[in-house]
Amino acid sequence: MPHSLQVWNNKKMKVTEILNQAKKPLFTFELVPPLKGGNAETLLETVRQLSVYEPAYINVTNHQQEVVYVERPDGLLERKTVRKRPGTVALSALIQYTFNIPVVAHLICGGMSREELEDTLVELNFLGIDNVLALRGDPPAGQKRFMPVNGGYEHSSELVSQIVNMNQGRYLDDQLRDAQKTNFCIGVAGYPEKHAEAANLFSDMEYLKYKVDCGAEYIVTQMFFDNAQFYRFVEDCRKAGINVPIIPGIKPIGSKRDLLTIPQTFHIDLPSELVALLEKANKLSEVKEVGVYWCRKQAKDLIEHGVRGVHFYTLGKAESVSRVVKEVY
Repeated sequence: MPHSLQVWNNKKMKVTEILNQAKKPLFTFELVPPLKGGNAETLLETVRQLSVYEPAYINVTNHQQEVVYVERPDGLLERKTVRKRPGTVALSALIQYTFNIPVVAHLICGGMSREELEDTLVELNFLGIDNVLALRGDPPAGQKRFMPVNGGYEHSSELVSQIVNMNQGRYLDDQLRDAQKTNFCIGVAGYPEKHAEAANLFSDMEYLKYKVDCGAEYIVTQMFFDNAQFYRFVEDCRKAGINVPIIPGIKPIGSKRDLLTIPQTFHIDLPSELVALLEKANKLSEVKEVGVYWCRKQAKDLIEHGVRGVHFYTLGKAESVSRVVKEVY
């Protein structure tokens, strides 16, 4: 029987319980739901490939609606709102009960009212999915500033507070009597190189501390490629009084296009050494080799520095992550 089924056979374990009981550094990873019209089997195949490396839990991302413009028969453009990657709740349940591995379902403020968020949390509770990652979410494509929907939240701390209230049996309808208490373990995101919208590192740290004070139980970081940034971030968190577990998130570079898109999308720096190696690579296979090399180097160093686990952003591609995990764990 695989080690993961022996140790993590209780699929309802909370992330904090898993972290506290771990005897060795953990391997976890994140999956992105397929585009609408896609097949869940592709996602499940990724889980199959990576499950042999004993993941402690798996994250499933959430994506808000996007605005698209469709040409009408008269030649004019019609504005439509579409959700291109639905299915977070269903996929979370499918993965958790197919593989008997705890799943962390992402929840985002973007595109959802507090009532819709509550209903989603009720569904997750009924399904026995007790781990959630509370996020604000990015602005939709083409929109520079995040804007909550009517009745929605502007900050993820508000979502954290709502989940804490539900854990205490308090729902939005204050007329409810003897409402069931939920049992969610709440994670939030941290940004070693500062959130793009934060004025500075100090204000970003203050807001992260507020999320923890609201009830967040652990932090998973945005991807980074310089471990020194992560170590500084952890030190700053501890100085600020943030004492919850902090899980580093990393990703193997997969294409030369990442040189442009990652800094632009995630507002992070790529180390000069990594950039030089990527610029020397002429073939896609060579680029992937650099990605695996750098990610493996990061993971080994993080584990040597005593992290509780390493979280991998796969973007649905298991091959590179599989190679890193096989060589590191």
